[in-house]
Amino acid sequence: MDKQLGTLRGLQFWLYAASGVATPFLPLYFAEKGYSSSQIGAMLMAGPLIAIFFQPIWGYVSDRMQTVKKVVFLLWILTILFSIGLFVSEAYAMTFMFIILMYVFFQPSFPLLDSITIQAVERRGATYGSIRLFGSLGFTAIAVAGGYILEAMGGIQQLGYLFWGVWIIPILLLFRLKDEPAEGERMTLRSIQGIFGNKSFLLFLLLVFVITIPHRMNDAMFGLYMKENGASDTQVGWGFALSAIVELPAFLLLSRYLKRIHEFVLIGIVGILYSIRWLFYAWASEPWQILLLQAGASVTFAIFWISAVHYTVRVLPRQLGATGQSLLAMVFLGLAGMTGATVGGWLNDNYGGSSMYYFAAVVSLIGGLGFLAAEYAARMKKPARA
Repeated sequence: MDKQLGTLRGLQFWLYAASGVATPFLPLYFAEKGYSSSQIGAMLMAGPLIAIFFQPIWGYVSDRMQTVKKVVFLLWILTILFSIGLFVSEAYAMTFMFIILMYVFFQPSFPLLDSITIQAVERRGATYGSIRLFGSLGFTAIAVAGGYILEAMGGIQQLGYLFWGVWIIPILLLFRLKDEPAEGERMTLRSIQGIFGNKSFLLFLLLVFVITIPHRMNDAMFGLYMKENGASDTQVGWGFALSAIVELPAFLLLSRYLKRIHEFVLIGIVGILYSIRWLFYAWASEPWQILLLQAGASVTFAIFWISAVHYTVRVLPRQLGATGQSLLAMVFLGLAGMTGATVGGWLNDNYGGSSMYYFAAVVSLIGGLGFLAAEYAARMKKPARA
């Protein structure tokens, strides 16, 4: 097995394992400390909100310096340092500040790792999905085991120790990673102007924002919704794990057949399927029903994400790889995360958990139809599109 691809598989696994600690269990940790849904939503919104201003900067720095490894190493060390402040803080204001600082450095590492993964697989004849599926495996493993580990450790208040422990292996693996040789012209500030002159890509980012608001809302509020319906911490972990494990076939197979259907068509269909999925969440009343609905991620998020990553790679110059992936992540993790967490927390506090998912169904439908309309309009203008 190629050493670089093996290292990337391990890095994807453990980076998403760290996310598998934060995403399912941080809302429960904050609830245990006595914060309301609105306060939790505000904290989970604040980090992505501030991070969106830094996300493209780290992508630019990586492209400009032609190194992913050194930038990611710095980001991970700062993530760990600020997470210490997060988990030892008692006051809400201090917790709020440290979660912002943690996400500012944690969040940008995802698109950077995707960027070097795409470069590596293209040079070796592999597929992005065959590497990215290890991220889903890592998320699944920790989301499932995390509930049991926390119970053995004494409860959700021990979350910090689990989070810190997960970082040991990826930090060590990072020393094995080799930066991929740069392609195309050297990165300059002028070359970035091409992104903002690409109307198709800007429309794509706008529609990604719309269609992923409900997904990011579910990421932030799913654990609380499960708890309100009588689920245990372990069941919450299984809910997140199930959504990750069912993504594996899609990540493994879709990359091979993606060229047969345009990305806008695929994402448009996904938006409609998302809408149906969220309606069933709104109607569910038992933890096991909500848990099983997480399996819908196999035909929603996995297809959406691979399509979005491939479209970004296809329409932007090679030297803008990290910058383009950072802009995609800025919209998905940042803007959509901010909006989803804020709206979800407000709806849950004022109208109950079901209202979040009725809202999600409507917004997903709008996003899906938007992608299909954009593709139809493009085909009406010219016979074929690059």
